[in-house]
Amino acid sequence: MPKSRLLPVAIICLVIAGLITLLSANHVLALPAAVPVAVRWAALLAVAAAVAPRRSLTLWIVVSMLVGIELGHDAPGVAMSLKVLSDAFLRLVKTIIAPLVFATLVVGIAGHANLKQVGRMGLKALVYFEIVTTFALFIGLAAINLTKAGVGISQAGVKEEALAAAPPQTAADIILHIFPENIAKSVAEGQVLQVVIFAILFAIGVALTPEEPRRRMLNFCESLSEVMFKFTNVVMYFAPLGVGGALAYTVGKMGFAPLLNAFQLLLTLYGALIAFVLLVLLPVALLARVPLRRFIAAVAEPVSIAFATTSSEAALPRAMEAMEGIGVPRRIVAFVMPTGYSFNLDGTTLYLSLAAVFVAQAAGVPLSFSQQLLMVFTLMLTSKGVAGVPRASLVILLATVASFNLPAWPVFIILGIDALMDMARTATNVLGNCLATAVVARWEGEFVDDYRGPDLTAAVEQPQTVEN
Repeated sequence: MPKSRLLPVAIICLVIAGLITLLSANHVLALPAAVPVAVRWAALLAVAAAVAPRRSLTLWIVVSMLVGIELGHDAPGVAMSLKVLSDAFLRLVKTIIAPLVFATLVVGIAGHANLKQVGRMGLKALVYFEIVTTFALFIGLAAINLTKAGVGISQAGVKEEALAAAPPQTAADIILHIFPENIAKSVAEGQVLQVVIFAILFAIGVALTPEEPRRRMLNFCESLSEVMFKFTNVVMYFAPLGVGGALAYTVGKMGFAPLLNAFQLLLTLYGALIAFVLLVLLPVALLARVPLRRFIAAVAEPVSIAFATTSSEAALPRAMEAMEGIGVPRRIVAFVMPTGYSFNLDGTTLYLSLAAVFVAQAAGVPLSFSQQLLMVFTLMLTSKGVAGVPRASLVILLATVASFNLPAWPVFIILGIDALMDMARTATNVLGNCLATAVVARWEGEFVDDYRGPDLTAAVEQPQTVEN
């Protein structure tokens, strides 16, 4: 059978297995208990056989998620012993955090030390980025507190452990805890906010140094950042084992309730992103007098690429080209778009605010509004520079929940649906950065309203002519 037909057949097998299970559970079909189990495992083998030739990490995560759920249901004792897989994956992820956050923040801040040359445009862009991402943060907080998608998952033992690990702190304790006394100690203890503060101060120091040492240090940090991105990709190859083990343990211990909460979180994210686009990005576009029809036509392709690939970097060349094509000067696009990829992660910020509070809700740990704000502002800082890597926000989320003494197991519930969430948040990142270039251009008085983009058309058509 051709490879292209294997996956639809496997999906049909899954549907049939699900129907047989439902009919047997409701006593419509009088079948031995072992028959639905055997049918489900046969369907899972069919799915694995269909996915194997594709070598898609996302598909393998889905397969491992299904296998983990089935194993947790059929053999809870065996499934609970697989927690070691999720713990091992968590340890690998934790090794990424400090170098990734340090390198990306230093490059993101010190790499733009020429803001003096850019002048007002750089300041306006940064102000716009922070205002819009703050709106995204509050919309995410409002959505998750409204739906309470994580409420009801926690067990008494988990709740007591989490609460015991987080004693009350005064305002002075919280402020003092932000600042590192020993960066090696901060890295070893996973104090991500202290790493952030150190990286910011270090970046400022780099930016103030003469050109030659600044260039050397930036080259080192850029190399470190690139290596850590690749290291993240390597670690993510272990994600199927981590997800499978985590969901097997979760279902074996708590049943199917957490999966319903995960689906509710998915709906919450998509609803919040739609609200963000309609309540924030659309009014901003109208206030900046961006031609909506031309803008939507221009961003359709890069946003679609980001949605399909879950990588903002994959959409960057086409996004820059598209914004030039609607009248944004090249020098503004060249500065605002790459800078936005570090400082204007609207979708990622909104997602992280949802996910962090979901973890607290799932663990049964009540958070005051001020605690939620501190957590999500930490996430907003640590997420700078990770837009180009699929599922890199998982690394940031795990680091932050650990530094706030929250358990990691709810994150693996999120990871089961992370691919679906990543598509939407990455597309929103690209859409927000495209709009940012138009807004800054208008703010600078350089947006060309009657631009028709002949150069863009030529750039698109020329490769087609050569290929023909």
